[in-house]
Amino acid sequence: MATIYQWAVIGAGPAGIASVGKLLDNGIQAKDIVWIDPNFTVGDFGTRWRNVPSNTKVELFLKFLYASDAFDFKNCQEDFALKRAPVNKTCELRLMADPLQWVTHHLKEKVHAIQDIAETLKLDKRTWQIKLRHAEIQATNVILANGAEPKNLPLSAPPIIPLHIALDSENIKTACRSEDTIAVFGSSHSAVLILRNLIENCSVKRIVNFYQDQLLYAVYLNDWILFDDTGLKGPTAEWSRENLHGNLPDNLIRLHSNEENIEHYLPQCDKVIYAVGFNRRTLPVVDELAHMKYIEQTGIIAPGLFGLGIAFPEAKYNPFGMVEYRVGLWKFMDYLNRIMPVWLNYAP
Repeated sequence: MATIYQWAVIGAGPAGIASVGKLLDNGIQAKDIVWIDPNFTVGDFGTRWRNVPSNTKVELFLKFLYASDAFDFKNCQEDFALKRAPVNKTCELRLMADPLQWVTHHLKEKVHAIQDIAETLKLDKRTWQIKLRHAEIQATNVILANGAEPKNLPLSAPPIIPLHIALDSENIKTACRSEDTIAVFGSSHSAVLILRNLIENCSVKRIVNFYQDQLLYAVYLNDWILFDDTGLKGPTAEWSRENLHGNLPDNLIRLHSNEENIEHYLPQCDKVIYAVGFNRRTLPVVDELAHMKYIEQTGIIAPGLFGLGIAFPEAKYNPFGMVEYRVGLWKFMDYLNRIMPVWLNYAP
């Protein structure tokens, strides 16, 4: 008879790592947890985004690593660079990716880890049937932590430079020529990082930045941060203030992303970069669940089916009544600490 796991976690990025750790912390036996991922290399965080500057301070990365007893990071003897980094400064994501890889190996030794891709998910007789590419397993509860893909806009446009290349200060050099005019869509943290990369690391002829929203900056108040999830922070904010407010570099123009500007300027561009957010990866579900939305305050998708991470962030009102979607490693962990008791009692 096939084993029916009590919990299945799909995805081994930061949200999947947090999920496995917190299940163990809450008394779920390791033998009752199955963890599924094609690589177990910390997801996109550990592969695509390693060389990207974070807008998260080192102290919050460390707080994440010590937040789960199951991680056992307090006993880690590895001399990770993150441990020596200034706690009140930001850092490149690779400094956090390396400790997360250590945690991954540690957790894989405890639970049943399957290196495979989940393709479909179906509820049958109160049990989730998970079809993998090379196997099929069953679980009473499933956590989707399968991440998201960068959005592209449906425009007739020149060749696209992928976001993970554009955000890498070294790789972007290989994607641009000195005679290129580059279009950049967006005004987020990622978009500003890309503008800085193009200006400081590539001698391109011209950069055209199309934006919908004005630049936002995080405002640190007594016990909370205004625009915590949408505002620029740290060195990126400092660079933006110096270079994007009435004192643009000679080869940069910024235009509102309206139809007239796009029709006029986009055909003049040789390549385009989209930094306009992310779409949830296609859920591994059958048709009758494909239309379901998660509850933005609990991560519940259906009884026994839950979501966490960049694809399923918490929606939270700030003191001014504005909703922000909380994205970041410590935010995922903080959210999970609050909703895990609900998940443990919301069976199919």
